[in-house]
Amino acid sequence: MTLNAIIVDDEEFARSSLFFLLQENCEHINISGIAKSVAEARVLLSQHAIDLIFLDIAMPGENGFELISQAKDHKAHVIFTTAYDQYALKAIKANALDYLLKPIDIDELKEAVDKAREYISVRKNGIDRSENLQNLAKQLTDRTEIRKISLPNGQGYSLTSVSDIVHIAADSNYSVFYLANGEKITVSKVLKEYEEILPDHQFIRVHKSSIINLDYVLEYNSKNGLEVTLKNGDRIAVSRRRASDFLEKVNSLSLHGTFPKTKIRISSRLTLRLTVRRNNRATKY
Repeated sequence: MTLNAIIVDDEEFARSSLFFLLQENCEHINISGIAKSVAEARVLLSQHAIDLIFLDIAMPGENGFELISQAKDHKAHVIFTTAYDQYALKAIKANALDYLLKPIDIDELKEAVDKAREYISVRKNGIDRSENLQNLAKQLTDRTEIRKISLPNGQGYSLTSVSDIVHIAADSNYSVFYLANGEKITVSKVLKEYEEILPDHQFIRVHKSSIINLDYVLEYNSKNGLEVTLKNGDRIAVSRRRASDFLEKVNSLSLHGTFPKTKIRISSRLTLRLTVRRNNRATKY
């Protein structure tokens, strides 16, 4: 059984690479169209009888979830293709056939396509979808606790541990990731997209142009106009309207033990220092 499919992704490399993988490895998939936005995908759905949608989630404007209702209206089914596993539970609730994390593994792609063909071929018989959702949930549960994201870099993807991100800086319509090993990765997505998907217990936006990882905070002070000093030596400006949120978050994390063996001290000058205890002696950074 051949399935008519469309690819929906705002990144040119992602669209072309998935098209190539499908052409080379999935002979029962016919690509009826390629869209770089949800709006373009709606047009394709209205023009073609589509069985399957390979759908990115994080896109400018409307995200992939906003296409779900139209997909159901056209009896099309969805395989999500995304760089962010934070959307996984929402994908389950949306009754996705599968959920592929970028960079897409060929074997996982072939397995997802085979499952889609099997399901779609018998959908008129009212197949119970609960088993598919249970399997998808199990896949997500079995994933490593170290969360990773795939950052498009122009030539492909850099698979990066969230815990290695020190901070992210906005640069026009781009985001620059500063990693713990000193590497910088520039991504053609705006900062707001990463603000929405990164775990909020670990990351906080302190300025319109900056997101920081709280695990790398050394000092926060008002001496030089409200700024945070990070463990890599970078100093990040904190906007006045976000300063109280930052202090509240750091205090909350400290009280709940998120900063192990760490004491926070705030002076009357709004100076926050992290004092790490080693061998019962305090060492200031």
